[in-house]
Amino acid sequence: MRSIRKVRSANDSRLRRHLRVRKKVTGTPERPRLVVFRSSKHIYAQLVDDQKGVTLAGAADTSEGVQIEGKGKVARSFAVGKLIAAKAKEKGIAKVVFDRGGYQYHGRVKAVADGARKGGLEF
Repeated sequence: MRSIRKVRSANDSRLRRHLRVRKKVTGTPERPRLVVFRSSKHIYAQLVDDQKGVTLAGAADTSEGVQIEGKGKVARSFAVGKLIAAKAKEKGIAKVVFDRGGYQYHGRVKAVADGARKGGLEF
């Protein structure tokens, strides 16, 4: 008799990693959570206050005001990081908690973090 083994997709594994990180990382009004989501084509970032369950600001590579310097998805991700930092500054937010969303801290996710740091956010 064969054993039936459930095969996890890459997205299932990412969601499990994200939940594991979310046990420790929470956003407050003073220090919201900077969440990154990446699809195969686009990248998105949000500032979330977990105590109220509210999204304070959001940015994507398709948003107005994204100034891309260079080519490729990593350059777009860096621009998204700078844009979310500018939106945070408008709301008076200087410090955030970074949530990589279960993705490896590498490539586009790292570019968003670097762009946000260059934009003036601390984490």
